[in-house]
Amino acid sequence: MLSATAPQKLSRVTKWAYGAGDLGPAIVAGVRGFFFYYFLVNVALLPPNMAGLALGIIGVWDAVNDPIVGSLSDRTRSRWGRRRPWLLFGAIPFGLAYFMIWQVPPIDDLGRFWYYVIFGVLLDTAITAVNVPYGALTPELSSDYDERTSLNTYRFSFSILGGVTAIFLHNIIVDSFKASGQVLTGYTISAAIWAFFMVVPNFITFAFTRESQFVDDNAKRPGILEGIKIALSNKAFLWVTVIYLLSWLAIQFIQNNLLAYVELWIKAAEYFPFLIVSVQLSSFVFLLIWARVSQRLGKQRVYYIGMTFCVVVLSVLFFVQPGQVPLLFVLAILAGVGISLGYLIPWSMLPDVVEYEEMQTGQRREGVYYGFFVFLQKIGLSLGIAISGVVLSAAGYIRPAVEGGPIPPQPESALLALRVFVSFVPAAILLLSFLAVRAYPITRQKHIEMVAELARRRAESAAAAD
Repeated sequence: MLSATAPQKLSRVTKWAYGAGDLGPAIVAGVRGFFFYYFLVNVALLPPNMAGLALGIIGVWDAVNDPIVGSLSDRTRSRWGRRRPWLLFGAIPFGLAYFMIWQVPPIDDLGRFWYYVIFGVLLDTAITAVNVPYGALTPELSSDYDERTSLNTYRFSFSILGGVTAIFLHNIIVDSFKASGQVLTGYTISAAIWAFFMVVPNFITFAFTRESQFVDDNAKRPGILEGIKIALSNKAFLWVTVIYLLSWLAIQFIQNNLLAYVELWIKAAEYFPFLIVSVQLSSFVFLLIWARVSQRLGKQRVYYIGMTFCVVVLSVLFFVQPGQVPLLFVLAILAGVGISLGYLIPWSMLPDVVEYEEMQTGQRREGVYYGFFVFLQKIGLSLGIAISGVVLSAAGYIRPAVEGGPIPPQPESALLALRVFVSFVPAAILLLSFLAVRAYPITRQKHIEMVAELARRRAESAAAAD
């Protein structure tokens, strides 16, 4: 087995290959995040509360399987390492399951409900099988504080640019079939294209990365319940999880409702793909900026600055009136300032948490932490999705009369719910996240001291073994 070495600078090939591995999850997060709830309600014609319940069930299962896969990947031993085999064997099931969720079977509402639950569960199982081990690769590629930030900059550059490309082209593909009344064919073709581009990057990451910082301590690996107990006992981990949960819960409310908001309130559906491009490209630019700024100011301070700005922008979004498309684009670009931090800061904090626990126990359990991290996040997101569906149903949302047909005019109560879900609700959630950032204990200086102490302990252990 490989043993830990001194912190080293990673090659660009390694960083590019690692970054590419997040393309598949980014495609799913982008296309499914912005369009799937809309697809279920307005194309598959599920009632909003049933669509929200289906997504909630899928999300709860997705949360449950994350710590399971994380623990299993900690225990994996192969000639390819312990994380990379998951990418190799999980890639094709990942693409196939994604393709199936965009089909509309000729059955009743209840049958469709269970169809989307089953294939949604299969998709999220496949996502977990590739994405949790992929995320846990970060501390095993480098132990350097700034190299980890750099790795996550590459990762989320691929994530943002890949996601925005998929979102933009998905919308164009589907719209190109609407005029001829073949909208379902558009969804099928889009699903097939993106399934291919979800599979291939996993093979690239597998082939061009190495787990050079993996420490095999020969310790007995914890079971699932023990792993949960370990995670819950680490205060630094709990706080970074809360930060991630809240920042992505805010983004989830926006994603689920933005298309309907633009189409039904702003009455500018034709501009939606360009709006998403504006948001994502802005996020990409600010991701690069914040990665550099965080080296000077630290991760916590950068989060405060960017998210405060984002709260203001989201609050203004409530007051945008129908037809004010230029203002909407300005706000979309400005929102990228904060959205980029939802990607960068929590994921660059998490590897530091692994070493925080190693300082206390002498063991590294990356898979447990990465799995349980996503577990808590997805529980919260599932709740947010379910709330969106229940509230929209209660607000009197009206579905189209036929599959893929035009959406009827909506009551004022439904329009108000959409406006609140993309503005005040996410703004309030981001404000709550500031409390968790304030409590997070690992500063840049604290991390430097931890790495130095761990290096000293490993040197002493190696000397004693000799």
